[in-house]
Amino acid sequence: MGMKSMLERLSIAAGTALFLSTAPAMSAADTAEFSTKKAEVAVETIASGLAGPWGVEVMPDGSFIVTEISGNLRIIRDGRVSEPINGVPEVAQRGQGGLLDVALDPGFSTNRTLFLSMAIADDGGYGTAIVRGVLSADGKSLTDTKELFRMAKLTGKGQHFGSRIAIGPNGSLFFGIGDRGERDRAQDMQDHAGAILHINADGTIPADNPYKNGKDAKPEIWSKGHRNPQGIVIDPKSGELLTVEHGARGGDEINAPQPGKNYGWPVITYGKDYSGVEIGVGQAAEGYEQPLYYWDPSIAPGAIDVYHGAMFPEWEGNLLVSALKYQLLARLERDETGNVVAEERLFEGEFGRIRDVKVAPDGSILMLTDGDDGRLLRISAAEKKS
Repeated sequence: MGMKSMLERLSIAAGTALFLSTAPAMSAADTAEFSTKKAEVAVETIASGLAGPWGVEVMPDGSFIVTEISGNLRIIRDGRVSEPINGVPEVAQRGQGGLLDVALDPGFSTNRTLFLSMAIADDGGYGTAIVRGVLSADGKSLTDTKELFRMAKLTGKGQHFGSRIAIGPNGSLFFGIGDRGERDRAQDMQDHAGAILHINADGTIPADNPYKNGKDAKPEIWSKGHRNPQGIVIDPKSGELLTVEHGARGGDEINAPQPGKNYGWPVITYGKDYSGVEIGVGQAAEGYEQPLYYWDPSIAPGAIDVYHGAMFPEWEGNLLVSALKYQLLARLERDETGNVVAEERLFEGEFGRIRDVKVAPDGSILMLTDGDDGRLLRISAAEKKS
């Protein structure tokens, strides 16, 4: 199984009334323990019965807010899943598109503001949009909704919508949109597709965007040449922006996108077309950036986070990547220069397709499983046996 960092190829082994009783309360049967290379962990089911869950955030009171691809936004508290929150804008469920990520404003505890990424429909077809809204104090409704961004060119295609949201220290939003199944769009600088994008929380263009004047490229563009970036995070300690994206047959990538840089798709890639035909000019070319890390064969990455927390000091600074195809969580260790030097594959095949991963404030790790009976899982340190 070949894998490669920038420097070397690695060989790696592997409100009570609001809530419905759609998920049972926790019991001992909902917890399983696993031995990993550096820690003993317990994985417990927080809630089940979710329909295509896509994104999760922890709210200040310790409850969870979760998106479902069909367009539902729900709150999970004490293992109970709420009725859908009212007032979510209309979502287009098309192929891989629907209601995608949710992110909480840094001032959520006082302003109740959140952001959603979603697929939308218009006369030109389907695309990706970013919406802002205010969650009511009782958690039942979303109000004051405003569309902050809508990609300019829509298409009938149903794939590669992206799109998770990372919020910067100044409250601005980073998010990715895939090539929408039309690969050459990732190299068109007047197209939002195949890009990492950056906007202010009010939808305006940040002053540090590389094309803010809009002359040489769309002003929202941060970087280009991305196939389908579904995971994005800003390391809260280093400030580094990290993304993970789907390759074709091979070539899933982790990147650290820099402003104005081009990450190659489809000119360079470590993957091949699903037919087996080579794509582009090879694995490297002048003017295109190399990934921080890649997988071949593909693992179908869903999300990325950076571990910082007291619960697992052994994993401090590690990257966590959820995977759909191999139904696992990848834990990646980096050296002092930032290069990936080791990978451990956790829970392979144990819980199904893992769509999202999120480090919680208490240092535990949350995972969402994909599908019609999706679950919210929590990874914590296993109790030490006497």
